[in-house]
Amino acid sequence: MSQLVARCLHPLLVAAVALLGSISCVQGNPEPAGGDPKPRQVTPPANLTPDELSTIQVFETASKSVVFITTAALARDFWSMNLFEVPQGSGSGFVWDRQGDIVTNYHVIAQASKVKVVTSDGKEYQASVAGADLDHDMAVLRIKAPAESLPPLSLGSSANLRVGQKVLAIGNPFGLDHTLTTGVVSALGRTIRSMSDRTIEGVIQTDAAINPGNSGGPLLDSGGRLIGVNTQIVSPSGAFAGVGFAVPVDTINRVVPELIAHGKLIHPGIGFTYYPDQYAQRWGIDGIAIRRIYRGGAAEKAGLKGSQELANGEVILGDIITGMDGEAVHNIDDLRDIMDRHKVGDQVVLEYLRDEAKKKATVILQEIK
Repeated sequence: MSQLVARCLHPLLVAAVALLGSISCVQGNPEPAGGDPKPRQVTPPANLTPDELSTIQVFETASKSVVFITTAALARDFWSMNLFEVPQGSGSGFVWDRQGDIVTNYHVIAQASKVKVVTSDGKEYQASVAGADLDHDMAVLRIKAPAESLPPLSLGSSANLRVGQKVLAIGNPFGLDHTLTTGVVSALGRTIRSMSDRTIEGVIQTDAAINPGNSGGPLLDSGGRLIGVNTQIVSPSGAFAGVGFAVPVDTINRVVPELIAHGKLIHPGIGFTYYPDQYAQRWGIDGIAIRRIYRGGAAEKAGLKGSQELANGEVILGDIITGMDGEAVHNIDDLRDIMDRHKVGDQVVLEYLRDEAKKKATVILQEIK
């Protein structure tokens, strides 16, 4: 072994070095094994496909209309009893019009004491709640922002959607800025429960990834038109598992204008109260048992009859609603779903049973106060 090698190594390693063969040592640094490294040659990029170009165009255009929403709630210090604000959650929303109306899910801003909206240009605005509807999990926020920073989304229709067509979801999952996911319409006509425990009908199911923070964001078709609002996921872990739901745009386009105009959805009604479904099931009734008729209401004008509740607890049933406009009514949700497609002043035909005889009555729907 050379003296140069011996000087480079610890004495205890000399024997091992001798077994491995000779090495060289120049000023304590080993020579590079492969010579001078050079960057690899870059492969020229392939042309983007028409589908990729279309997706990019949709995202770049639609993302300007998508906003990030954060909320805070009031909390009380245990020791001082002073109130202070704590971060509560976040979600997504989108611009409805240039007047500053922002659409999102109600559950995104529920119980919030303060709501902030961040537009696509990074500007932050304090938001007020212009209207809310728990039955459809929808809310409209209002911000004071320049009209040029509020481009509204183009509206599509959910009536002619088809299973298998491409959809795109834009939002702020986990608080990340403007994220795009793509997928297809997995199913149509699904039913989900809202925060008020009402059913929302005609819901769109999609496999486009929807995660916490996507709620309230838009679901778009391949042309960038709004077809739904991302609302819920089915997941055992809380993260996306391939099943997401969006409230259809045809419902949104009916509810949002009323929230902007009135702050709430003006529900049409018939002018009666009814027994809960559990009672009807216990009594073997397939339909809705009318409990009480409001004086001067639409039901009274149509000649409908309520039930009698005797002092001993016995109930003498009145009319049983079994259908409306040719559609069967088995329970309260069925009636509400049909009523959702109507407005105050519409004329409908009720089918009902009185003493087991089938009858019909024409009713003009009234506003529920």
